[in-house]
Amino acid sequence: MKKRLLAMIVIITLIFNIYPLSLYGSEIKEPVIEAKAAILMDAKTGRILWEKNAHEPLAMASTTKIMTCILALEKGKLTDEVVVSKKAASAPRVKMYLQAGEKQLLGDLLYALMLQSYNDAAVAIAEHISGSVEEFCEEMTKKARAIGAKNTVFKTPNGLDAQGHQSTAYDLALITKYAMQNPKFVEIINTKEYIIPQKGNYKSYHLRNANRFLNEFPGANGVKTGYTGKAGYCFVGAARQGEMQLISVVLASGWGPRGKEQKWIDTKRLMKYGFDYYKIETLLEKDKVLKTISVEKSKDEQVSLYTDRCIEYAIRDEEKSKIRVELELPGMVEAPVEKGEKLGEARVYIGDEFCGSVNLLADRSIERHDFPNCLKKVLNNWLKIIH
Repeated sequence: MKKRLLAMIVIITLIFNIYPLSLYGSEIKEPVIEAKAAILMDAKTGRILWEKNAHEPLAMASTTKIMTCILALEKGKLTDEVVVSKKAASAPRVKMYLQAGEKQLLGDLLYALMLQSYNDAAVAIAEHISGSVEEFCEEMTKKARAIGAKNTVFKTPNGLDAQGHQSTAYDLALITKYAMQNPKFVEIINTKEYIIPQKGNYKSYHLRNANRFLNEFPGANGVKTGYTGKAGYCFVGAARQGEMQLISVVLASGWGPRGKEQKWIDTKRLMKYGFDYYKIETLLEKDKVLKTISVEKSKDEQVSLYTDRCIEYAIRDEEKSKIRVELELPGMVEAPVEKGEKLGEARVYIGDEFCGSVNLLADRSIERHDFPNCLKKVLNNWLKIIH
C-alpha cells in the first residue's frame, strides 16, 4: 500500500513538473524589469496593471517632449511661423542645427521634436508658444498638475538635465494617456519619415523616427525615447491590440545583454505581460435594470432603475469572480418621478479596488396621486370642457 501511495506521489510530481500550473491558469509570470522605475497602464481606464517604484521622482530626459508637444498642439497652430532665436540655435546636441533667424512652421518643428528629439526645435517651440523657455516650463508644470501628474516639475522643454526637472513613471503614463487622446499627437508619433521642405536659403530636413519599438512589437503606436547622463535610458511606449491600448514607462534603465539597451527589453516584457494576462471586459452593461423600488403617493406603483452607461475594465480571468456591485439608492421615492431622473448610483469593484460608477435612472414617469393633485386634475379637465 505504501509503495502504491509513493508511486502516485511521484507520478503527480512528474505531471506538475512537465505541465506547470500556468497551464491551468493559476500561475501568473510577473515581468522581470531592470529599470529603476516602471509602470504599465491601461489607457482607457487608467488602471495600473504593473508597477515598480512608479511614484519615485526621477529625471526623465526627452520623454519631457511628450508634454512639450501636446501643449504646443493645444496652444498653437500647425501653420504658425516660428522664428528661431539665438538661444534656440545654440541648444546642445541632439539638434537640427537651426540658424538664428530661420523660419519654420510649428507643425514641422513638432515632427522634428518627436521623431528625432531635436533640442533646438524644443526651445524654438517653447519660445514661440509662451515667449520664453521659463514661462513655457511653468505652463508645462501647470498642465501636468491639471492632468493629475502631481510629482512632475518641468525646468526645460527638451528634457536636458536641470535642477528640479523631474517626473515619475506614473505621472508620465498619465501625461501620455492624456496626449494620446489628441489625434494629431498620435499621427506625429507614428510617422516613420517626414521631410521638412527647403525654405528660402535654409536647407530641407529629412526626419526618421528613432522609436525602434514601432517596428519591433505588434500593435506598437508610440511614444518617446530619452537619454541623459542623469536620467539614464528612458522610454514611454504605447501599443494597441484589439480593444486594449496600453502605455508603459521605464525610467533609469541601462544596458541589457549583447549591448542592447535594456529599455526596449523592459518595454516588451511589460507589454507582453499586459496583453497575455489582461483583457477589456464589460463589468456592467448599459441600460441594465438593477433594482425596482416603490413610489409613494402614486397608484401603488414601482419604478425600475437602469444604468446610464457601461463600465469596461482591463481585468485578468481570475478576477472575474471578485467583481461586485454596490447600490446606493433610497428604499423608496415619492412621486412625481420623471423618466430618466437619477435616483441612485451603482459602484463596481474588483475585490476592494474601485473600478467606476454609473447613475441609476428611472425607466418611466410616474404622476403624483394624492387629494390635492387629484383635485387639480379634475378642475383642469372641467375647465377644458367649459372652454
